[in-house]
Amino acid sequence: MNTKNILRRTIGYLPFLLCIRFLFYYEEWRDFLVINTTVQFCIFLLFACLPAYFTHRMSYVDIAWPWGLVGIGMTVLALGEGYWLRIYIIAALYIVSGLRMGIGAVVLYRRGHLDTELSRYKFQRKRWEKMGYSNEKISLQYEIMIQCLANISFLAIPALLQYNNPKESLSALEIMGYSLWLFFFIVEHLADLQKQRFLIKCRLENKRKQVCNVGLWRYSRHPNYFAEWMVWNALICSSVPSLLIYHDSKNIVFWIALVLATLYISRLMYTTLVYYTGAIPSEYYSLQKRPGYEKYQEDTAMFFPLPPKKGNSK
Repeated sequence: MNTKNILRRTIGYLPFLLCIRFLFYYEEWRDFLVINTTVQFCIFLLFACLPAYFTHRMSYVDIAWPWGLVGIGMTVLALGEGYWLRIYIIAALYIVSGLRMGIGAVVLYRRGHLDTELSRYKFQRKRWEKMGYSNEKISLQYEIMIQCLANISFLAIPALLQYNNPKESLSALEIMGYSLWLFFFIVEHLADLQKQRFLIKCRLENKRKQVCNVGLWRYSRHPNYFAEWMVWNALICSSVPSLLIYHDSKNIVFWIALVLATLYISRLMYTTLVYYTGAIPSEYYSLQKRPGYEKYQEDTAMFFPLPPKKGNSK
């Protein structure tokens, strides 16, 4: 690997490492951070890094990442010293979200769907080749650890902000955030169910390479990814009252940095769900496999739901 590629990958880790170092600044969070860091490394090592090393497949990260969210929720329950209701709610949001995806990933594994690389991770190899990364083993571990570091840093911030909030009542903004989380969690699950039912129907009718454009898929080509992004935005919303507790005029720089790190979660998840492992990789292969997908792209918004154009209005 040349110097340019080493520098590029070092920069790729930098935001996560800086965030971790920044979070350790606040003494009350250190026990949580140490435990969560240990939990995440253990989960990713056992369920992603080692399997990827022996099989040369990155798809196992789909098991590790959501179970890492469960780990964050369990850490909240173990260490939370704030208002009991807030502790249980924020822990439940992480645990339920992680279990939904984590159990689904385990089911895919047991059915043999991880015996070959998932298409979004095949797409990663095209990126590695384009950027001149020739060592696949290093690339696999690098990509897996980015998702591990995300669970240790940015994606743990809503839990960190809320698990020690002592205010013994929920604000209107928190209730709104929790309600939005539940709504979009249901939307995401509904979108997945609609696609599964569509695929089952096509298989029973012996129709192959069909484009799913029913239900929520009429308004967005990736309604599940959009809803997942909104789930994290809802977590940010519910964290604002807790964020205000840490406002300190004597250390305003720390507080501003904390605000920016919290808001960055939205950008991080959008980039991931659209460009990294989401919409763009998915559509690269859909265009090759499904003859009607190009027309579907013309008629249907990619990410943000919009009314379908006339060609896809049925």
